[in-house]
Amino acid sequence: MNATALRADALATEVDNGAAYLGFAFAYVFGHGAALLARSGAVALPGWLPIALLGGGLVVGTILAMSASLRAQRGASEARRRAEKLVGTAWVTGFVALALAITGLSTVFDKPELQTVLWPAGSTIVVGLIYIAEGAVRANALHYNLGTWLALVAAASLFVPAPGFFGVLAVLGGGAYLAAAFLERRRLAAV
Repeated sequence: MNATALRADALATEVDNGAAYLGFAFAYVFGHGAALLARSGAVALPGWLPIALLGGGLVVGTILAMSASLRAQRGASEARRRAEKLVGTAWVTGFVALALAITGLSTVFDKPELQTVLWPAGSTIVVGLIYIAEGAVRANALHYNLGTWLALVAAASLFVPAPGFFGVLAVLGGGAYLAAAFLERRRLAAV
């Protein structure tokens, strides 16, 4: 095989997360940003708008991430496809465990308002940890490092009182996704 064919083969199994990162950046910047503005009283926004912006960006980002992953699996070895499927099931496990933990904590302590901060922070921690696993399986340092950053930022954001908590996720989480989207093109060019 010549160098061009080897590069094409390597690219065929690489997951290009650039578009997905932009979808998630939108969710974090505009969803959590709108929550910050609404909860601080800085801007009068309809109550549904922050969650709609967050949810819309998350749905778009998820569809783009799944499409990129499935495209890359077509040319992958059987062992790589198996590893991808195992990591894929971690998404379900992680979010079921998170739902149980948040429901349990808010019920046991009779503080349903805990869900307001535990869902965004907990979700970001779960996403970060799964990105770490995906980065390891795919030998993708960018994805791994993004996951590390997201998990640490989300955990640290719990020390910031509301509504500043949402600002931390918007700026540091959304900013990390924007940086990753930019760096993804450079990463793929180096493959």
